[in-house]
Amino acid sequence: MRRHRYLTWLIILGAAAHSAALLPAVAQPPPAPAAFDETPQTRDARMAWWREARFGMFIHWGLYAIPAGRWEGRPVGGVGEWLMQFARIPPSRYETLAGQFNPVKFDADAWARLASDAGMKYLVITTKHHDGFALFDSAVSDYDITATPFKRDIMKELAVACRAHGIRIGWYHSILDWHHPDYLPKPDWSDQPPEAADYQRYKEYLFAQVREILTNYGPIDIMWFDGEWDPTWTREDGLALDALVRELQPDIIVNNRVGKQRYAGEGVPEGARFAGDFGTPEQEIPATGLPGQDWETCMTMNDTWGFKEEDHNWKSTDDLIRKLIDIASKGGNFLLNVGPTSEGFIPEASVMRLRAMGDWLAINGEAIYGTQASPFEHLEWGRCTMRRLENGDTRLYLHVFDWPGGGGRLRLPGIANQPLRAAILTADGREPMSTWRGDDAIFIAVPARPPVNFATVIALEVSGGPDVCPPPRIVAVTTRFVDAVEVRIESDRPDVIANYHLRGMNEWAVAAGPLTITKTTMVRAMHFRDGRAVSGVREVLFTRVEPRPAVDDAGAEPGVSYEYFEADSNTVADLLRHEPVASGIALALDIGLRRREEHYGFRFRGLIRVPRDGMYRFTLSSDDGATLRIGDELVVDHDGLHAAYEKHGDIALAAGLHPFEVLFFEKGGDEALDLWVEGLNLTGLVDSPGAERRRVDAAMMFLPAPVR
Repeated sequence: MRRHRYLTWLIILGAAAHSAALLPAVAQPPPAPAAFDETPQTRDARMAWWREARFGMFIHWGLYAIPAGRWEGRPVGGVGEWLMQFARIPPSRYETLAGQFNPVKFDADAWARLASDAGMKYLVITTKHHDGFALFDSAVSDYDITATPFKRDIMKELAVACRAHGIRIGWYHSILDWHHPDYLPKPDWSDQPPEAADYQRYKEYLFAQVREILTNYGPIDIMWFDGEWDPTWTREDGLALDALVRELQPDIIVNNRVGKQRYAGEGVPEGARFAGDFGTPEQEIPATGLPGQDWETCMTMNDTWGFKEEDHNWKSTDDLIRKLIDIASKGGNFLLNVGPTSEGFIPEASVMRLRAMGDWLAINGEAIYGTQASPFEHLEWGRCTMRRLENGDTRLYLHVFDWPGGGGRLRLPGIANQPLRAAILTADGREPMSTWRGDDAIFIAVPARPPVNFATVIALEVSGGPDVCPPPRIVAVTTRFVDAVEVRIESDRPDVIANYHLRGMNEWAVAAGPLTITKTTMVRAMHFRDGRAVSGVREVLFTRVEPRPAVDDAGAEPGVSYEYFEADSNTVADLLRHEPVASGIALALDIGLRRREEHYGFRFRGLIRVPRDGMYRFTLSSDDGATLRIGDELVVDHDGLHAAYEKHGDIALAAGLHPFEVLFFEKGGDEALDLWVEGLNLTGLVDSPGAERRRVDAAMMFLPAPVR
């Protein structure tokens, strides 16, 4: 493999990193350009095509496509493009794959044509992933496409092909780099000495490569960063890199992972500038979207981003189309991934699904592209997108997943507008439907069977802007309670009255204050205007439960037992397939007892004390997966591979001690484990007045009485 240019570059940097002649002036980037201070009108104009597009192709491609999820003849757990970490491959061994990368069947035009046929409007491809290998010809590194038998600049060919097919082009570039000798922190499987690394020098290299990909390929529409989670990358670094990107390509759109947050404003001090233009939920669709910000869900078609030969867990076409609809109905974009093979083929399973999505969009694209989020909070039969018309009226696109049984009518609840006209979108054009108003809904006559596969769209035009009234909110801290629970019926609308109904009541009553529920009952809420129902009904079942009995263990002693595992796990079940390598007693859920930085796990067991009968909420924060059981009940399921975030569960407990078990595993990257508890509808759980929850610590955890 040819490395002289890369090594020479590093030697020069090591000898004279201060010299401005060695790199373009990016090591100390200029202050943020005017793009940070653009007017709302200028921002809207810059973001307009992206908001119109709604659907894009993500491509993860690199050296990891060669082993395709296997190393040294064995399958490796985890996603394919993270093979270097999951198989713990030192950089000196992994880089030999470059000599084997020769995707002679790569056809940039075919890839761009497939994206177009699928109805996608933009494409984002990995210029460099976490393994550090560049798919473009880099002047500051020989660890790039020119070091392979293929040698052709993939980015150049793809940029030309995308423009020819009307597809916007974007680059994915990793901030993290397991291969570069100056990147920090070093994983424990790296064969590069951390004491020789200079992270400032790595940042100069990173900025230089970003300058290359935004200078050498014409106008670039999207810059998609990733790998920002290591503590070496700071918020200030993100602002500086964002500034460089906008200096080079003023009209570009940048994702928020250039900084330190996945959602707009996350972790950013109040009043501070936010790097990036849009939020990036990964492998999930936020339940209510991300109101007030631009966002894009990125997702795989199977379980992995890069090609993995043994991953056949493909999402169905029906599921993918409905995910696209769901995302559009919440105001987001869908970036759907393909992982090409080492030969340069996009897997046929991906191609089939994309073509089917394109066929559906050929009929129903107007209900996706350029639409706004649904004005409805929830529709039992599907989703809604909408478009404001020039005359002031509104066109609602009703995406029907569950067709009314036997045909008849489709009910659109909680809307006060007058219906004007309706039609089903079909391959032959619009099929007109009759409509009429009910007291609290619009009704549409529909045929016995849906005329379009996957999801049938009805375009309904109504007079004026959408006047949609959701049901009132039913608010309580828990839906299960021991003695009583306080329930509030809430509404933000001044033009309606919130009413409620309980089991056994003859009529609806005005919600004038909190309700105290003392027995199992269904609470229903609806909005009324002038004595007439104008919303759908919201229902919440509140259940009275008996608390789990405490155990009799007066001889309990402070502490918690632990078993320590060393294993490469993707779930807690994977962890338990191994035998522990150590055990002992701790005073808390202390993962600092680990003997390695990654591929380890713990099982903590003991007793937890609660002060009185009641409902308790346990909150588990972990990175990676963890679970909490109390007795035989799974209270918090936080299993799987993920970054640090919180998940909670509720349980009714009697005063006293209860056996618990926490399972935790760490795959790689950051690590975290913490547990909190709060009493629902109770006071005095913690000593300090007004405190909402407390960390589960030594004062609450005990070992069972020892056997004498």
